[in-house]
Amino acid sequence: MNFPKFLSGNTVLKITSLNAVVISIRLVVSVFIQRLLAVTVGEAGIANIGQIRNLLAMLTTTSTLGVFSGVVKYVAQFKEDEPELSKLFSTVSLFMIIGSLVSAAILFFGASLLSNYLFYSQDYLYVFQLLAVIVPFVAINRVVNAVVSGLSDYKRYAKIELISYLLAAVALLIGLFSSDLKGVMIAIALAPVIQLVVLAFVFGKTLKKYVEFKSLRLNFNYRNKLLAFTLMSFISSFLINYIELDIRSLVTKEININEAGYWTAMTFISKNYMVFATGLFTLYVLPKFANINNKLEFKKEVFNIYKTILPIFALGMLLVYFLRNLIIQFVYPDFTGMEPLFKWQLLGDLVRLASVVLAHQFLAKRLVKSFVITELISLGLFFVLTKVFIPQYGTEGVVLAHFVRYVIYFFVVVLFIKNYYNKTGLETE
Repeated sequence: MNFPKFLSGNTVLKITSLNAVVISIRLVVSVFIQRLLAVTVGEAGIANIGQIRNLLAMLTTTSTLGVFSGVVKYVAQFKEDEPELSKLFSTVSLFMIIGSLVSAAILFFGASLLSNYLFYSQDYLYVFQLLAVIVPFVAINRVVNAVVSGLSDYKRYAKIELISYLLAAVALLIGLFSSDLKGVMIAIALAPVIQLVVLAFVFGKTLKKYVEFKSLRLNFNYRNKLLAFTLMSFISSFLINYIELDIRSLVTKEININEAGYWTAMTFISKNYMVFATGLFTLYVLPKFANINNKLEFKKEVFNIYKTILPIFALGMLLVYFLRNLIIQFVYPDFTGMEPLFKWQLLGDLVRLASVVLAHQFLAKRLVKSFVITELISLGLFFVLTKVFIPQYGTEGVVLAHFVRYVIYFFVVVLFIKNYYNKTGLETE
C-alpha cells in the first residue's frame, strides 16, 4: 500500500514520528487512568467527568473569543514582521480580556444554575467557582499554544504536550486518592494552569521575541480578520461540546446516569483512536488542498487519500470492534452496557473520517459560509436524531444518531464542494 508522498520527506517524518511517540505515551497513560477512574468512581463518576471536560473545552473558545486558528495563521504569516505582530496581539489581548471577564462572570454568578443543569445537584458549586478563577489561565494558555503552532515549533510543542499531560495525570491521581471524585474534578479544572506553567518554562524566552508586551496597545485593528475565526471556532468547538454536554444530561434524565457513563466512556475511546488522524490533516491534507486549484486535481487527491488511509482505519476499527469485550474488561471493568455502542460509534467514526477529509477544503479555501452551514447541519442532525432515537433505542440511539448524522453530512459536504467548483469554474483548468 502506497503512503502519501509527505512520508518521504525527512522533516515531516521527524515531526510525524515525534507526534506518534507523544500520542502513544498519552494513550498508555490514558488507558491506565481511565481504568482507575472506572473502578473508583464508576459510571456516574465517568459521566460527571465528561461534563467537566466538555465545559473546559468550551472555555478554551469563550475565554479567547475563539481566536486560536487566527493567531496560528497570522503568526505563521507575520513571524518576521514585528509591527504587524504587535497589532495582532493588541487585538488578541482585548479579545482575551472580554472573553475571560464574561466567561468568569457567568461561571461565578451562575454556579448554582449551572450545577443544577449539568449535574442535577448543588454539590458541584465549587467546580464552577474554581473555573471562574482559572478562566484567565485558560485564555493565556490557549493563545500561547497558538503562537507555538504558528511558529511550527513542533519539537517544543511535543515536549510541552507530553510534560503537561503527564503532570496533569499526576495531579489527577493525587486528587483521586486524596478526595475521590471531588479531587478529580479539581485536578481537571487545574490542568490549564499546569500547562501554562510548562509553557512558561519551555517556551517563555521564545515568546518574548515575538510578543513585545511593552508595545501592546489595546485596540481592534485585527477585529474583522479575527472575527471570521471566532465564528468558525464557536461552531466547531463551543457548540460541539455544548451538544455533547446536553446529550449527556438528556441520557441521564431520560434513562439514568450509568447509561450516560457508558456513552461517555465510548466517546473517550473514540477520541483516543481518532487523534491519530489529526497529524495527517494538519501536515498533509490542509496544505495539499490549499495548493489545488481545480476539480480534477482535487478529486484525484481525495481518491489518493481515501485509498491510503480508509483501509488502515477500517482495519483498526474492525480490530477494536472484535476486541470490544476485552477492551471493556481491561479499561472499563463492569461497564458491560457499553458493548452495544461500539458498532454504530465505529461506523460513524469511519464515515466521519471520510467527511472531515473533504470538509478540509472549506478551511483550505477559507469558505467560511460553507463551513458554518455544513457544521450547523451536522450538529443539528446529531441533536435532533438523538432525541428521536433515544425513546426507541435507549443509549444506543445516541451512537446510531452519530452514524446517521455523518452519512448525511458526507453527502451535504460533497454537494457544497461541487457547488464551489461549479461557481468558480475551476473544473480542469
